[in-house]
Amino acid sequence: MSARVRDSLGGRAAIAGIGATEFSKDSGRSELRLAVEAVRAALDDAGLAPADVDGLVTFTMDTSPEITVAQACGMGELSFFSRVHYGGGAACATVQQAALAVAAGVAEVVVCYRAFNERSGRRFGAGVRHREPSAEGVALGWALPFGLLTPASWVAMAARRYLHVHGLTPEAFGYVAVVDRKYAATNPAAWFHGRPITLADHAASRWIAEPLRLLDCCQETDGGQALVVTSLERARELRRPPAVIAAAAQGSGRAQEQMTSFYRDDLTGLPEMGVVARQLWRTSGCGPADIDVGILYDHFTPFVLMQLEEFGFCGRGEAPDFVAAERLPLNTHGGQLGEAYLHGMNGVAEAVRQVRGTSVNQVPGASRVLVTAGTGVPTSGLVLAADG
Repeated sequence: MSARVRDSLGGRAAIAGIGATEFSKDSGRSELRLAVEAVRAALDDAGLAPADVDGLVTFTMDTSPEITVAQACGMGELSFFSRVHYGGGAACATVQQAALAVAAGVAEVVVCYRAFNERSGRRFGAGVRHREPSAEGVALGWALPFGLLTPASWVAMAARRYLHVHGLTPEAFGYVAVVDRKYAATNPAAWFHGRPITLADHAASRWIAEPLRLLDCCQETDGGQALVVTSLERARELRRPPAVIAAAAQGSGRAQEQMTSFYRDDLTGLPEMGVVARQLWRTSGCGPADIDVGILYDHFTPFVLMQLEEFGFCGRGEAPDFVAAERLPLNTHGGQLGEAYLHGMNGVAEAVRQVRGTSVNQVPGASRVLVTAGTGVPTSGLVLAADG
């Protein structure tokens, strides 16, 4: 049963620093070095030193353990360390874990980080490789023998159903790709800086797993991103304006699997994100009309549309028109389609920049930003707000 009441975490912690490496296709250095570079950059942004850190949070899919990052960065003792499962679904949950630790007094300064050579090293888009037997593998075992071997093929099943039920064509997905690339084109940090696309470009890109084309799929990236979380009171005394964590939530739906939840009653929605949406709205006191910017996890374009519908920005099947009309500034950094694929952590950083007023694609007066993590898996989300 999902939470049914407003929780007490909102407003008790803030993101005080953000830092990243460059985003590339061949970093030429280890994932540990990328993690250390990102963590040090985030601490410098906050005006803190490694010795100030007493907590670290990352993903289970990470080759740089917390104690190793702490040692390489020159940190001292740690009183809190945590990892969150389910790939990109962990992005916002790392911030939630950090905020919970700060609010409970378990730690004072917690750094969340993600670093990988996802292009030059292990490529998630390559699909399932050798893995040890596990309960999770049983679910995949029902799909793999029939050719559903990659994330794109898993998402294609739900995407096809979405188009069928709502009487749409694959052009519906193109609106997301065009908007993301529009913002990436004006973001110097984005891999696709200076390279916007049109709907015609989207339609001309090759099929990956019908109805998904190449431009419906996020890129693969080498790089690192880190975030510094501390109490709101302490954040107010640091170098940058705090991005208040107004709400944070995790969600898993009924009959949840990792991207192969094909036996649900309806494939045209994302129940796990519905759980997150309800809790974020309850705790933050916000609704769709209160959000100034949406940073929605965009590993595949169809799931951006479904997220908009789960959060109530529009009705079922109406998200393509909503995006086409640009009724909400969406993925103003270029998203994972346009800036970089860092399992959503770069999206959290963009939300912080919007709240600070420092984004290269700044939305005037942005004071509340919705951020989401990976979809099709147990997931998470945040509402970040300007202080005061």
